Amino acid sequence: QVQLVESGGGLVQPGGSLRLSCAASGFTFSKYVMSWVRQAPGKGLEWVSDIGSGGGTTSYADSVKGRFTVSRDNAKNTLYLQMNNLKPEDTAVYYCSTKQIIVAGNWLRGQGTQVTVSS
Repeated sequence: QVQLVESGGGLVQPGGSLRLSCAASGFTFSKYVMSWVRQAPGKGLEWVSDIGSGGGTTSYADSVKGRFTVSRDNAKNTLYLQMNNLKPEDTAVYYCSTKQIIVAGNWLRGQGTQVTVSS
């Protein structure tokens, strides 16, 4: 059974940092491009970042570029998102995902982890 499980979310003050993790199972993690997406309250899904299967290629949404860093450890089947200088507009549920695995008509995605940026 393919599965993604996110962790590491929480409440943080503006300017703070968090590190999200995503544990993958049920598929050969090292062969897949992975993504982070987020959904703010009342809004649709927003792409945040991609990372190539080997970890050497990354891309970011303009809204997070220079503040967020995506990485992966293929030996541990784990995806990470280091988030620095967090802003209130970063408040959202964060999901890890891969477009290359479709489940019930949708990209494989985890259950999400809540990030709240507030003073």
